[in-house]
Amino acid sequence: MSVEDLNAQAWTVYGQRQLTHGYLPPIPQRMNWSPWNDVGPGTEILGDLAGRRILDIGSGPGHHAVHLAQDHGALVTGVELSPTQYERAVSAHAVVAGVKFVQGDVVGFLQRAEPFDAAYAVGTLAFIDPYRVLPALSDGLRPGAPLILSLLHTDLHGRGPTATVEPREQMVRLRDDPPLPTRMWVLAPHVWEDLLTAHGFRIGSIDLLRSPAEEVLNVQQLIRATRSNAD
Repeated sequence: MSVEDLNAQAWTVYGQRQLTHGYLPPIPQRMNWSPWNDVGPGTEILGDLAGRRILDIGSGPGHHAVHLAQDHGALVTGVELSPTQYERAVSAHAVVAGVKFVQGDVVGFLQRAEPFDAAYAVGTLAFIDPYRVLPALSDGLRPGAPLILSLLHTDLHGRGPTATVEPREQMVRLRDDPPLPTRMWVLAPHVWEDLLTAHGFRIGSIDLLRSPAEEVLNVQQLIRATRSNAD
């Protein structure tokens, strides 16, 4: 089984468990780029959203997409590989104006879609081979379009990122069920910067977001990039 197939399987099991429990996250009042509310910047780093076509990469249950459509007038397309995660989104939000959900691989989707005005991924891009997804994003965004990525930096065991472009074993944890094995590209900031630059993006900033609770070891990277105006 490939790395991406393993990850897709894990998120399909995760989505089914959430469907079984009937859990949907609330619609946020601002974008949270980390697991902790009000840590770091919010929705504003995506720029002016009214009437703009926005891509949500790995949209899960769709709560971020709904926030951007309802509160900011964005036209959001959420692309989700896991059929059960997609089911969570459409069962709750299919009639929300300005939001469309697509079940499938984001790379294949971008090959047939018109370029987007902005894109973001909240914790999801690290489950996709960067050598496969970054060329697709480069072609799938308009020149000057922002790309905002929230990525794992230090995991719950205190393991920091790697300096090589290789996936490593991680776990998706659930409150009442066994953790699900995955493999993620948990890369150092300079590695993400080199990858993004090589694929036609300019880096604005890379910030590390930490929990207000000192005992929490997990740290998130927040990357702000833009599609270059010229190749």
